[in-house]
Amino acid sequence: MDPETRGQEIIKVTPLQQMLASCTGAILTSLIVTPLDVVKIRLQAQNNPLPKGKCFVYSNGLMDHLCVCEEGGNKLWYKKPGNFQGTLDAFLKIIRNEGIKSLWSGLPPTLVMAVPATVIYFTCYDQLSALLRSKLGENESYIPIVAGVVARFGAVTVISPLELIRTKMQSKKFSYMELHRFVSKKVSEDGWISLWRGWAPTVLRDVPFSAMYWYNYEILKKWLCEKSGLYEPTFMISFTSGALSGSFAAVATLPFDVVKTQKQTQLWTYESHKISMPLHMSTWVIMKNIVAKNGFSGLFSGLIPRLIKIAPACAIMISTYEFGKAFFQKQNVRRQQY
Repeated sequence: MDPETRGQEIIKVTPLQQMLASCTGAILTSLIVTPLDVVKIRLQAQNNPLPKGKCFVYSNGLMDHLCVCEEGGNKLWYKKPGNFQGTLDAFLKIIRNEGIKSLWSGLPPTLVMAVPATVIYFTCYDQLSALLRSKLGENESYIPIVAGVVARFGAVTVISPLELIRTKMQSKKFSYMELHRFVSKKVSEDGWISLWRGWAPTVLRDVPFSAMYWYNYEILKKWLCEKSGLYEPTFMISFTSGALSGSFAAVATLPFDVVKTQKQTQLWTYESHKISMPLHMSTWVIMKNIVAKNGFSGLFSGLIPRLIKIAPACAIMISTYEFGKAFFQKQNVRRQQY
């Protein structure tokens, strides 16, 4: 298949079909990797203690969300960190002390946020890549970097206000009228920019991750296809390329992941006490404080469980997405033939 024919094949997958493929991938990935991230965050909390009874951050490799931990009559999503000796020990103690269901704590709001974020992200990436390739040519190696950065930047910016609203809804039951009053009051007091609190550390982590991930993914996919004598990637080629590129990007951006966890929980603490955010809340100062308290290794707390989570998350997501697109391509070709 020549490049021109391949370009026509890609065009036959509509944006709606790309959205459906990414939606399926987001749901499947969330179900599989959420337990791995619960363990990662527990280990991070053990090394960098979070405010008691306040909140907790979970992620599924696609996005993060903040979970409120009430200590009253409400059911706890997060109990205080145990004395974990490692990843396997954390798994066993969480299951023994809190039950196996606790490994999927916060799954419903994860899906509520992960699905739209992933749909925007992957669809924008493919559409931007196709546009740039049509203008610049198929072999421009920086296209995945540009498309990945722009797509992730856009997805983070769009989803950030929803993060604040969803976090508020988790704190206690709100009617839609009460929620509307809360948002209106926050905007009137602090301006529209207040809806994007926590945006900066998210961008600092996710945008470099996206650039490294897509660049390495496209290179690995092309190299594996050449080694296998194939023009189009198989499911296993996509799976392997996603796992390896995701692992590399995860290690490089882990310090920002740790800082984001700390910053989001601190933001919630100050808001819950109705006091203004102090000046020392900047990303770089939080990073310096972590290093001063726990050493340089504190910036890489949760490395092993993050790798255990990110590798399958990226592999499952991209291979499911590519499989979904291939399925729709075949359906579209059959529809044209008949």
